[in-house]
Amino acid sequence: MNEEILVNVTPPETRVAVIENGIAQEIIIERSARRGLVGNIYKGKICRVLPGMQAAFVEIGLDRAAFLHASDIGFRAREENGQPGNITDLVREGEEIIVQVVKDPLGTKGARLTTNLSIPSRYLVFMPSLHSAGVSQKIENPAERTRLRDIIDAYLAESGCPGGYIARTAAEGVGEATLRSDMQFLSRLWGDIEERNKSVTSCHLIHEDLPLLLRALRDLVTPEVERILIDSQVSCERVQQFARRLIPDLNVQIEYYSGARPLFDLYSIDDEIEKALQRKVELKSGGHLVIDQTEAMTTIDVNTGAFVGHRNLEETIYKTNMEATQAIGRQLRLRNLGGIIIIDFIDMTDDEHKRQVMRALEKCLSHDHAKTQITEVSSLGLVEMTRKRTRESLEHVLCESCPCCNGRGSLKTAETVCYEIFREILREARQFDVESLLVLASQEAIDHLQDEESSNLAELEAFIGKTIRLQAELLYTQEQYDIVLI
Repeated sequence: MNEEILVNVTPPETRVAVIENGIAQEIIIERSARRGLVGNIYKGKICRVLPGMQAAFVEIGLDRAAFLHASDIGFRAREENGQPGNITDLVREGEEIIVQVVKDPLGTKGARLTTNLSIPSRYLVFMPSLHSAGVSQKIENPAERTRLRDIIDAYLAESGCPGGYIARTAAEGVGEATLRSDMQFLSRLWGDIEERNKSVTSCHLIHEDLPLLLRALRDLVTPEVERILIDSQVSCERVQQFARRLIPDLNVQIEYYSGARPLFDLYSIDDEIEKALQRKVELKSGGHLVIDQTEAMTTIDVNTGAFVGHRNLEETIYKTNMEATQAIGRQLRLRNLGGIIIIDFIDMTDDEHKRQVMRALEKCLSHDHAKTQITEVSSLGLVEMTRKRTRESLEHVLCESCPCCNGRGSLKTAETVCYEIFREILREARQFDVESLLVLASQEAIDHLQDEESSNLAELEAFIGKTIRLQAELLYTQEQYDIVLI
């Protein structure tokens, strides 16, 4: 699998695209004015404890207080049965506490915090609260897992480091000298964080995670990545310097792209972004997906659409579902969808077909950087899954709710608005003694009143014994209207 990483840098934002075999699989956008907070470490102050929710709110210097659940308060706070202790026994109001952001503020919710701090490098993650070696579950070779554990355990025994390390997936096959260098770097960084913690007051940032430009080098580069193209010479030099200093054995070409054609046009990335903001995703066979994001979950509906197949209905359904698994795996990464995801595959009667569709979906999700969990097909034909959500989805980064429908996705018809206007006119006419009423509404509503509802408007005028005048307001939305008493 040939992979490339494209980085488009402008003063207001940085955009990163992961390309696999010429197709965009992942797009991450970070804006300078709204940089993500995940990974940042703060010296916070408990401002409110909520026993009923087993949680506390923590002031860390943001607009909204952040949320800390009892289950996220240190390994040392857990009871013998593995359950978190009571929140009132763990923290108290006014107490200072060191916390790390694990989830950015999303919508009306504040940031999600943990006291289980973790500081990642290219190959390892340092955790002050962990006092042993750990290995990523994605490294399956038993001999390699043992090798990595032995290297980490030996370093911990020699250095007396006040924490533990987890080997990341990228550590597979990496030499001992490189891993030791990584551990020494993380140990020094943790020492700096502890010193800064002593010198700052509460509600202050202690450690800021890397910007997207450097985070992409740390987190997105896999053995399959052949080169990184960056369209800013200054940024390219910064990345090269970062790689030489912290990842000297990185076997990836980091190049400055100076072509006249915009970098993202090489693989039509802007077109892919535009498509990723649409509800409907077309499949090559003629079928399609419909993806809807809501506050509680994301739903994905699979449809055969124009695909009629060649043999029988069951075969048509099976082929559409199999094709959909590829598209779903890609769309989850491309749109950065997270939380609870419900997939409504087309109902299959053949159990073997169900098993093959699930295996295909699991294979597609195995390439995902985010952690996923998936269930079997339910009795209703639905597949429930979760995908770890730390940052906002592509839609939430690039879009805002429609001011006309407030995110509902639909508007009241002009006819419905006209009937509301009629009821409001009756209400006003009964309460106030006036000679006439002026209706201010959108052009669509006024046109409907003058055409389809003209006879009803005349009857209403006769019934209330008052003149009704109409005036179109170009700035009004279709649902907006006012009744002015004259």
